[in-house]
Amino acid sequence: MDIPLGQSTTYSDGYAPELLAPMSRADARAGIGLLDPLPFGGVDVWNGYEFSWLNARGRPEVAGLRLVVGADSPRFVESKSLKLYLNGYAQTRFADRDAVVERLVQDLAAGFGAPVEVDLVELRRLSMADAELPGCSLDALDIEIAGYARDPDCLVRVPGNGGVVSEALHTDLFRSLCPVTGQPDWASVLVQYRGPAIDHAGLLRYLVSYRTHPAFHETTIEQIFLDVKSRCGCEALSVTGYFQRRGGLDINPTRTDSATQPLQRRLPRQ
Repeated sequence: MDIPLGQSTTYSDGYAPELLAPMSRADARAGIGLLDPLPFGGVDVWNGYEFSWLNARGRPEVAGLRLVVGADSPRFVESKSLKLYLNGYAQTRFADRDAVVERLVQDLAAGFGAPVEVDLVELRRLSMADAELPGCSLDALDIEIAGYARDPDCLVRVPGNGGVVSEALHTDLFRSLCPVTGQPDWASVLVQYRGPAIDHAGLLRYLVSYRTHPAFHETTIEQIFLDVKSRCGCEALSVTGYFQRRGGLDINPTRTDSATQPLQRRLPRQ
């Protein structure tokens, strides 16, 4: 895998779009048995907190950065390569903010192979974190957990409940591992569904079972979607991972088969 992640890196001091390292979504999905047509839609929302450029007179400008790309794009961009690419803006002059956005849109669309929404966020807006996720937290459940390798057998329906329910369930206890470096990826995970009632304790055990599971953020959320959908028989399902930042970037993938719009928010840990 020819990507900068896990390798010693020399940081570029200027604009260098060739630093972007696109990766095939199809190849990553093949590893979890996911083929076209996709059973979900959704987006990946990236937030950047270390973005700067020079204005026409050479004075530094700073802003937060938000990128949104569809889950149906043929490629995703490896996160360290995106960080290196964005760092190259710090010593590059642009006529105005619109010119910065135009260049980002052009380069990132080429990297992802699909249109990318780009927004430069005022610094004061970066402090506006949402207090909590909607619905019920699973984290107060006093349960025993013994397995820390992905275990979809933990997912079960509530016995004897034949009705249809609508729930939003979330946990802040989620951790998986980077498949290249082995470093921990911490996240809050939100599961919104309509269908037979899912056993809350089983869902929490399942999500905690990712604690030693190696996968990229996007594929991890897709695996969770597939497991919950197949094991619990949901009529409608959305899964979002709010991953904590690394290298000034956080990634928030949503996968959904419903008309529900992805819940784009930033949590306090991000």
